[in-house]
Amino acid sequence: MSDSATKSALVTGASGGIGSSIAKRLAKDGFLVVVNYAGKPAPAQALVADLQAAGGRGIAVQADVSNAEDVERLFKESMDAFGRPDVVVHCAGIMPLFPIASGDVTAFDKVIATNLRGTFLVFAQAAQHVLDGGRIIAFSSSVLAKSFPTYGAYIASKAGVEGLVHVLANELRGRNITVNAVAPGQVQTDLFLKGKSDARIDELKKMNPLERLGQPEDMANVVSFLAGPEGGWINSQVVRPNGGFVY
Repeated sequence: MSDSATKSALVTGASGGIGSSIAKRLAKDGFLVVVNYAGKPAPAQALVADLQAAGGRGIAVQADVSNAEDVERLFKESMDAFGRPDVVVHCAGIMPLFPIASGDVTAFDKVIATNLRGTFLVFAQAAQHVLDGGRIIAFSSSVLAKSFPTYGAYIASKAGVEGLVHVLANELRGRNITVNAVAPGQVQTDLFLKGKSDARIDELKKMNPLERLGQPEDMANVVSFLAGPEGGWINSQVVRPNGGFVY
């Protein structure tokens, strides 16, 4: 990895709950941070202001990860600002829930486009541009183990993400670049809480023996480890920070 004074990280989906915490943690760890967002610029710009107020540096770059041209531009603008990245964290994703029997191909295609195609596109650029000795980190989900009804499209997309992680790790042999996935359990974010009753949330808390929801900071801690010098021997793995949510 590059000198600590100039190392940089690109975080997709960084204006969301987990992504925002990751961006803040990596800035605290000394990275120059590219904050990617898909839609409204205000949260990303506010995050960059927070990073700078805390003594870090960052820029916000809009890009839809399902769009190849957008992803190519995201990396170009990132490198124009901070040079080739040491770390890429692909956190962007969506989680609409619907039964397979609905036959909702439009919703299915959108999930696959964002979660799986987006990972492929980000990985393709990361493989070309991440510095030797760097880190590539994607996000999967511990929900793969449970096969909950209505999660079919989401689980299919994240299963594909895990497959890409293992293949890319092998393809980058000889460059000392690690490729891993973080697969959270239930994390207290707007994405997770949306549409769930208090009773359902309480039920989900009790699925792990710690009987709490994970916090975005819990995920940021794992990413910090994988992105740092202590994580250099972890490669082609899916790390499941889920409080003991049985896999």
